[in-house]
Parts: sequence; C-alpha cells; structure tokens
Amino acid sequence: MPDDVGVPQIELSREMIRNLEIELLGAERTLRRRDVAAGAGVSLLSARKLWRAMGFPNISDEDVAFTAKDQDALVTLIELVRSEKVSENAAISVTRAIGQMTDRMVVWQIEALVEEMAAQREIPDAVARKALIAELPALIEPLEKTLVYAWRRQLNAAVQRLALRAESGLQASAEGRVGDEDDAPLPLARAVGFADLVSYTSLSRQMNERTLAHLVQRFENVCAEIISVGGGRLVKTIGDEVLYIAESPEAGAEISLALAKAFTEDHLLPSARVSMVWGRILSRLGDIYGPTVNLASRLTSLAEPGTVLIDASTAATLRDNEHFVLIPQKARTIRGFGEVHPVTLARGTGTGLILD
Repeated sequence: MPDDVGVPQIELSREMIRNLEIELLGAERTLRRRDVAAGAGVSLLSARKLWRAMGFPNISDEDVAFTAKDQDALVTLIELVRSEKVSENAAISVTRAIGQMTDRMVVWQIEALVEEMAAQREIPDAVARKALIAELPALIEPLEKTLVYAWRRQLNAAVQRLALRAESGLQASAEGRVGDEDDAPLPLARAVGFADLVSYTSLSRQMNERTLAHLVQRFENVCAEIISVGGGRLVKTIGDEVLYIAESPEAGAEISLALAKAFTEDHLLPSARVSMVWGRILSRLGDIYGPTVNLASRLTSLAEPGTVLIDASTAATLRDNEHFVLIPQKARTIRGFGEVHPVTLARGTGTGLILD
C-alpha cells in the first residue's frame, strides 16, 4: 500500500504563488535596481548599501526584481537622511536591525505554523508546508497588524526605560560599581543573567528531531514568560542557554530565582544553572557586551544545578534586602577576572515572581 494513502494532496499552481507574491510585495515586479535608485534620487551604491543592510541578496542590473513599493521604502529611508533626522550610518544600522529581526521572526513563525499543522492534522512536514502556503493569504493581515502593534508597545517600553531610570538601579550602580550613569564607554547599569540547561548535549543526542524541538521551544517559552513578568528583557537564546537583562539588581535577582525554581520543578525539562551580575554593559546591534556579560557567563558554569550564582559586588547591592539570602562560596579563579568570590543567591522572605 502506498505510504501517501490518506494524506491530503495539495497542488500549488504558479498562479497561486504569483498572486501570493503580489499580495505580499504590494505590486508586480516591474523595476530593475537602477530604476528604483533613480526613482528615489540616489546612487545605485547608496541603494545597495541599504538593501544589503536589509538582507537582500545580490541581483544583476537586468533582473526585474523590484516593485513600486520597494521604491517607496527606499525613498522613506533616504528622506530620513536627507532631512538630517538620522545619519547615513544610523540609517544603515537601523535598517540592518529591521532586516535581521524580521528575517528571524518570519522563519520562527513559519516553523511554528508548519509544526502545528503537521501535529494537529497528522500530515507530513512537506505537506504541512504546502498547506501553509495555500492558507497564508488569510494570515497575512492579522500577522502584520500584530507585528505593528507589538513594535509600538516595545518602542513605548524602551521610551519608558530611557525616561525613567529605576531608582534602585541607580543607587545600586553607585554602590556596587565605580562610575555613574553617564559613564562611557559602558554607559548602562544593568543586571545581566544567564540560564543554562543541565546535560542538554547528552539529552539532545537521545532525542529525535521533533522531541528536541519541543524541548527547546518549552525552554524558550518558560524563559520568555518569566523574564517578561519580571520586567526584564530576553536578549537572545543560544541553544540551551538564555541571556537576559533587567533594570535593577532586585529585578535581576527575582527573575534568576524564578528561572532556577521553574526548571527544577518542570517535569519535562532538566534543571538549569543560573547566574546574575550587576554591572555596566554596552548595548549594540540588539546584543550586549562588556566584562559584566563575560563574568555572568563564567559564573553560570560554576553554579550548581537549580541554583543562582552571583558575584560579591552584586551581593553587596542586595545585602540589606530581606527578600534574598546570600551564601558566600569559596573563592574561585576565573580566566580574565582573577580571583572572584561567588555568592549563592537564595529566596528570603516573600513569594517572588507570581506567574499566571
């Protein structure tokens, strides 16, 4: 009996793909790259800089690859520079952020939708991908509206962070680290944390692709929820590890304890090692940099499963807070930092973060 008996057959015609492309691009492809650059009143070199920042592949002069919407977008970016609202370098950097983030977002959304279709309808992955293409027209508008809504909310949250520095964070910055909030080159005082799943490598070798995908997705979902509830920001995930920041050492401590507790109690996920360091960072390209980040990463590998490890300077900012218990550990020599005095962070009074 053929393997595909009972599996729905979905045919994707050229007309269907063409219509979907027109809907997504807003018009048919009628322009070459020189046409778009000329229409925007810029050199081809300037246009190519922005397209590369957006993540577009190289195309030849003869490729009819653009629409009037592409020209409108280019004009919008160029006008920001011409009106001196931003410099050319800033425009390229912002454009690169948009390109990289939306590329990752689209891949993430497609894989999530395909996985859901395959599981719910009990169809092969390849069939689910065809089904998604066929059903995508009904999803474009709600996904686009949600994207714009989320972007505006996130931008507003960033404005609030810029305008209202957490008082406890500023006090702790003065107490726990040398310098003030106006320091360059590391101007931002933040709690930097890492959470790392224990035995992830060995577990992943024993899992099939779908089981591993569920584990990673559950790990990311738990982290994202706790960090969000705690008022922090998830910077990035790297396989079995998540990097996050918070505005104050107290917020960072609450998030860290909640993460360690959640993974210890989760019956599907292994426990996690967690670390947190309060200090100065540099934020660039959606990522964070500096010795604070490096120290937090090093401390993660020293933490016991299910525990949170901080350094002595971070502990000093929390020493008078009854919500936390600080347990000094033996001094350790850490490459690049010399002798470090780790401190185990534990729950004191209070209930910690409350998740719905």
